[in-house]
Amino acid sequence: MTLRNIVKIDEEKCNGCGQCAKACAEGAIKIIDGKAKLISEIYCDGLGACIGHCPQDAITVEKRQAAQFDEQAAKKHLANENLDNFICQGIAAKSLREKNANADSDAAPAPSQLGQWPVQLKLISPNAPYFANSDLLLVADCVPFAMGDFHSRFLKDHSIVIGCPKLDDVNFYIAKLANILQANKLKTLTVIHMQVPCCSGLTYIAQQAIARSSVKMAFKDITIDLKGNVINTEIIEN
Repeated sequence: MTLRNIVKIDEEKCNGCGQCAKACAEGAIKIIDGKAKLISEIYCDGLGACIGHCPQDAITVEKRQAAQFDEQAAKKHLANENLDNFICQGIAAKSLREKNANADSDAAPAPSQLGQWPVQLKLISPNAPYFANSDLLLVADCVPFAMGDFHSRFLKDHSIVIGCPKLDDVNFYIAKLANILQANKLKTLTVIHMQVPCCSGLTYIAQQAIARSSVKMAFKDITIDLKGNVINTEIIEN
């Protein structure tokens, strides 16, 4: 047993819609007798990607003594349960390349719109001058690879921090982003993440950082599909 973050489900609020189970990349949640259940602590990574998918606000992340997350056990569980549709698409291999008949190999390279360095959330200083009065992007690090026009469409005239909510330390990211919010008067915050369930944890990071910073602000949440298309844009109020 170890002290760690783990999902908590309020069964009184749960209506059994199953959205959380679909969003859980590890298959840790099942609908049993009309209610969402955490079927095993070892399958839950504590990221909370399921939270934003619950229409009843029945899911939270709490810190308590729990069995350590076992990624290999979770993968085996998914295979045994034949839950292929629940596997994070970031893990499932697929080919996205299509031949573009209109592509011009001799075209001039698009200019970079990056106006700062570094960009990784682990490395930046909350007091860096480029954050002051800026429009900040919080971006999943796969997004710029999926979007051919990311620089011109989103990065121009923005500051940026990037990270992976699946592989990196979520609590560290929440604390670092909260420090940025407290140290700088941001004009706007925009979160851009991939469509895959595990990537939606970036939205959770933004929500928790805003709450921790005590800065009152809404942010724009943008979802990108695997071919680089914007498929959803919403304003999230805190």
